[in-house]
Amino acid sequence: MSRSALYAGHVVHDRTRPKRHHLRYGVFMLLLDLDEVEALSARLRLFSRRGWNLIGFHSRDHLDDPGATLKDEVLAKLSVHGLAEGVSSIRVLTMPRVLGKGFNPLTVFFCYDAKDGLVATVHAVRNTFGQRHDYVMPARLGRDGWVEQAADKAFYVSPFLPMDLRYSFETRPPIEDVHVGVDVLDEAGIVLSATFEGERRALTDGAILKALVGHPWQVAGVLVAIHWEALKIILKGFRFYPQDKGTRGLRRPAAT
Repeated sequence: MSRSALYAGHVVHDRTRPKRHHLRYGVFMLLLDLDEVEALSARLRLFSRRGWNLIGFHSRDHLDDPGATLKDEVLAKLSVHGLAEGVSSIRVLTMPRVLGKGFNPLTVFFCYDAKDGLVATVHAVRNTFGQRHDYVMPARLGRDGWVEQAADKAFYVSPFLPMDLRYSFETRPPIEDVHVGVDVLDEAGIVLSATFEGERRALTDGAILKALVGHPWQVAGVLVAIHWEALKIILKGFRFYPQDKGTRGLRRPAAT
């Protein structure tokens, strides 16, 4: 049985301060076992590992070293944090390229041992300036199968949020459904809550076609939606926080 799948659901953002702002978009993501990607590309007519197709997954979108394999690079990042031992399979939850184009604000790598136990996650956060930062964290299943993690904000993402914030991650790893949530907090509490929730679908050509028809914003482009929401936030009078000059030229900052 394939460990790869399609998850159809919604992305929701709720800003609580200094003013309220809410967005909700229907999106779909792929869960791809990195050991299955070549076989999926050969089996599916509407999905490609390389080249143009209705949807695609290109390792170079997620690599720092173009000469490495994506699995080896993720393992290397885990090793820096003493988390690689025992990891045998890695599954990536990501939005695919659509019609050759794509942008992923957040990609999550789920890293499992030989008994399918979750060992660690890598939350790869990308901004619209071509930069990425990886939050590499151990994962322990807690109440009802949820994983709770936390990290200080270490990477400039939104021009409407300052840097002195903390992230609280709440994840229900992908099985029949998936939930990836991030609360952004300051000293007074939650500033922003962002979540993706999706239900599992078998990864077939029929499911891909249905997902494309049912998610027009994703076909139009995630960056279009991001800039549309940014315009609405500007009109509401949110404060603008410019990026530090010293980090503007960094394309893909190192993992922490």
